Amino acid sequence: MPSPTPFATAAQTLRHRLTTALRTRGGGGHEGPSRWTSPGHQERPNGYLFNRPPPPPGQSRKWEDWELPCYVTSFLTIVILGVGLNAKPDLTIETWAHQKAVERLEAQKSE
Repeated sequence: MPSPTPFATAAQTLRHRLTTALRTRGGGGHEGPSRWTSPGHQERPNGYLFNRPPPPPGQSRKWEDWELPCYVTSFLTIVILGVGLNAKPDLTIETWAHQKAVERLEAQKSE
């Protein structure tokens, strides 16, 4: 039997390590709490978006600390980009060539 190539040996080693890592982390076959979650976390979704139940009727959801700065920054970014990109000068080669052609036509008419 010919000796395996270095590439085949490396592939076999990598496959072996990945399958053993997936077996130990995959959660298949063991009972009890998962080592990747802390107490109070659910293993399966409960049917609500982001696992957060809706507030009682008549009450609004309380904003988290990051929401207001994120929304304000996003809005200002859109406004600044919208104004800035619409106000930028037109420096394309087509515009320059068109202006030069118009200048040459006017120069020919005046001669």
